[in-house]
Amino acid sequence: MSAASSHPAPRLEPFRLRGANFNLLVLRLLDHRAEAVVPALGDQFRRAPGFLRFAPVVIGLDDIAARPQEVDFAALVEGLRAIEIVPIGTSGGTPEMKVAAQSAGLPPLRSAGGPRGGEEEAAPVAEPAAPQAAAAPPPPAPDPLPEGIARPTMVVDQPVRAGTRIWAQGSDLIVVGTVNRGAEVIADGNIHVYGRLLGRAIAGGQAHAEARVFATHFDPELVSIAGYYAVREGLGDAPIGKGVMARLVGEHMRFDPLG
Repeated sequence: MSAASSHPAPRLEPFRLRGANFNLLVLRLLDHRAEAVVPALGDQFRRAPGFLRFAPVVIGLDDIAARPQEVDFAALVEGLRAIEIVPIGTSGGTPEMKVAAQSAGLPPLRSAGGPRGGEEEAAPVAEPAAPQAAAAPPPPAPDPLPEGIARPTMVVDQPVRAGTRIWAQGSDLIVVGTVNRGAEVIADGNIHVYGRLLGRAIAGGQAHAEARVFATHFDPELVSIAGYYAVREGLGDAPIGKGVMARLVGEHMRFDPLG
């Protein structure tokens, strides 16, 4: 065999581009001040170590009442990166607010598949901020199934160890065993833990507000449904150590005893 034939031929193209959908969290700004938002987020994450660490997030601008020049987007980006959150763009907001955000390296994003006319584009900005290194994006959303066919429920029949993340894409998740502290279970539907829920449980990953979290021994680091979450200190009167069903009522988490 000749030396030339011993090596595979190189690819003709160095890369390929394709459209894809990703599950991204939206950080809705209710206060435009970076000095108020960043410490509050940092405090929450200290109570739930590892939650959203290096996660890409979209900054929601619809709830900001301030004028664009009053929002220090550069300080917000710097502060979020300092607590290991990766802001990648914005959603909503006025055209002027989008321009102000884009000047700090936050481009306006639109929902995948949505009409381009449904959201005004921000005007181009000269000399945008230099891009920062970003963490790898989360896995793409699952391909759609034929109409009338549902994805089977994911069943995990062993304990979920610390540092492990399990994601049931497009379905419910059942864990027969303990979800240990430092572990994370995610489902686009409901989560059932037939054992001790000690780690993080994130249900309703596709903004499914009717999703619920069930656990026979409820003592989580964090529980989240459709983007709304509560950390251990924010569980209120939840019956810790008992059987619990967590659900959303409006924008508030409710914890009902099982049985």
